[in-house]
Amino acid sequence: MRLIRLGTEPSAVGADVRAALSTWGVGDAVLGGVALLGVRPPDCPRDLDAVVVLPRGVLVVVGVDLPDPAMRLEAPLNGQWKIDGWPLTRQDGAMSPAAEALEASTAVARRIQDMRGEPLPVTTVVAVGPYVGQVVQPTVDLNRGVRVLHPKPTTLLAAARELATSDRPCSAEHAAKLVAVLAPTGVPPERRHLIAEGFSDAAADLASASTMLLPKVTVAPPKRRVLPYVGAAVVGVLLVVALIASLSAGDTADSASSAAPTPQPTTVVVDGRNFTPRGADRTDDCASRAFGDVQAWLSGHVCMQLRRAQYETAEDGRKVAVAIAELNLPDATRASELHAVASTAGAGGVTPLVQDGKGWTGGPTTFDRSLIRVTVKGAQLRITQVVWAEGEPDAADPKLATIADQAMRLPAAQQ
Repeated sequence: MRLIRLGTEPSAVGADVRAALSTWGVGDAVLGGVALLGVRPPDCPRDLDAVVVLPRGVLVVVGVDLPDPAMRLEAPLNGQWKIDGWPLTRQDGAMSPAAEALEASTAVARRIQDMRGEPLPVTTVVAVGPYVGQVVQPTVDLNRGVRVLHPKPTTLLAAARELATSDRPCSAEHAAKLVAVLAPTGVPPERRHLIAEGFSDAAADLASASTMLLPKVTVAPPKRRVLPYVGAAVVGVLLVVALIASLSAGDTADSASSAAPTPQPTTVVVDGRNFTPRGADRTDDCASRAFGDVQAWLSGHVCMQLRRAQYETAEDGRKVAVAIAELNLPDATRASELHAVASTAGAGGVTPLVQDGKGWTGGPTTFDRSLIRVTVKGAQLRITQVVWAEGEPDAADPKLATIADQAMRLPAAQQ
């Protein structure tokens, strides 16, 4: 399973979804596929915790945060949800959060159909948390292709195997189109990576090649009895020649692409503004990349992972640099504690990549005197820094404030 993080998860349980998917590792040894995390496909009514494009199906994963852990959850699609026998109440009066998930899945299926994507079955996973021991669903709901579950690696894997049931595997080419249709920002993984994730190599499939790559040959109706045989022979020769030419062209294209594997930076667009990625990394040793009181706090507490990323944009023809630090803590309480520390002026923070010697041409040498935003969502803390890359830095410039608001939605992981 290849993970592509396009934004932050809209629910707290989304972190558990991401953790479960990451345990399967890259490749198709466990399942394969591509997971788009924190994505909002065009025309979809809400942000999604994940859309998982598998060789034999598409899973729409919608997170639902329950008010408390539960031993037993009764979760009918069209009826009252109950937690340990007590009705789940919501401010909007809805009895079942599943209606929103089904609406999102319908929007994803419609998007794929409208854009003429591969017609894979689109099914729904409603991920519930913070913890649920047992989920009870009516059989009719299970038959509709909907699973309500607490997203452990085993339960999510079982649901994926039950729901992704297309008769034939999706090709790498069609998988790339599906990813592009569902996530218009960024670029799909390379073809070789998609093949490694279990998508079929259509170029090596002669049946697929004969229907997808060969030109249509039209032969005039014969006037003599002998001509059908001659015509069939001519068509056969043409088909063989076309097949060889098509496969040779595919091999040439693959060779050319493998000879130049370095992709150009993917531009991420937020509110119409282009942000060009300038490097990213991740580490489990969060404290070693921090300084000041933030480093002291991290040295005494567990931090699951730190992701850092850099971007470049422009305002009025002047370059602006963005540094992002995203820390994943064990729970929301720890994240709130660290937020209180990191939000204090002069309390330190996380070292940007440029100060580790990972700068770029035209970029800043430091993020000193940058505008800083510290936000927390669930168990995740995010530090966003924005600075003028050219000219005199001015953290109070209102133009930087606007860019900072947009930069807070940039992904901390880059392809």
